[in-house]
Amino acid sequence: MGKTTKAKQFYGRQFTQKEMSLVCEVVNTCGGISRKELAYTVCELLDWKRANGKLKERECRDFLEQLEHQGVLKLPVKKPTGSRAPRKHVSTEGAGWPYSGLTGSVEMYTPLCVERVEKTEQRRLFRELLSRYHYLGYTMPFGARLQYLVYTHAPREVVGCVQFSSPAWRLKVRDQWIGWDDTTRGLNLQHVVNNSRFLVLAQIKNLASHMLSAVLSHLRTDWENHYGIEPWLVETMVDRNRYYGGCYRAANWIVLGETSGRGRMDRYQERHGADVKTVLVYPLVKTAAFRLVSGR
Repeated sequence: MGKTTKAKQFYGRQFTQKEMSLVCEVVNTCGGISRKELAYTVCELLDWKRANGKLKERECRDFLEQLEHQGVLKLPVKKPTGSRAPRKHVSTEGAGWPYSGLTGSVEMYTPLCVERVEKTEQRRLFRELLSRYHYLGYTMPFGARLQYLVYTHAPREVVGCVQFSSPAWRLKVRDQWIGWDDTTRGLNLQHVVNNSRFLVLAQIKNLASHMLSAVLSHLRTDWENHYGIEPWLVETMVDRNRYYGGCYRAANWIVLGETSGRGRMDRYQERHGADVKTVLVYPLVKTAAFRLVSGR
């Protein structure tokens, strides 16, 4: 593509000029393989792994696409296949809310049952519910992710979907609240988790805040077991034109302020002011801000 391969930083990792040259060499010489295969190859060569030893293939694909956007390299054309679903799904069929006919007070249905989405039928149900009932639809999240289905105790019926994924790279109000500079954020960002989807499917009083509490009681252990990283802080962004975020406030989340409107993954600064959201955080440990600065 003609641009020099300077050192770069992405998702907290600093890539040296030598590593960047290797990345470009791999992309230029490994013709005929998919972007996913390229990402696995780059991860293996650079030893880019999670704490649990698994390759950061999804993050690497994002990195390669960023480099292509910047004109550093040219990736192979994405290959559509019959088995690969589109990245975003929005359905209008049967989208009348609520999905569940349960009503009344949440105490009538507690304790809520929280199940992590792991099996094929769970993934299918989770995707279908978000596609039909969430205003953003279902989108395959970037990087790490955990998804949950929430059920009432009796009768057993699904009443909610909650998704956690990799955090926003840069959030001014969050970074100011923590006390981060760019270097420290890069080192410790992996200890922040983003609540990227939250869907309530029944008109049950106080269900939303109870759902949040129930799922958060599982998140810290599940995330550490799955990714080998202990999460210290959860963040979320609420569309201020649609919601007040009352369930988060009722569940003791901290309101930090508003985003710039660029979008959580807009590294190229193309969408300033386009999508302003309210930023809220929930510390999973008492000294979250201190630990996110000190790294311990």
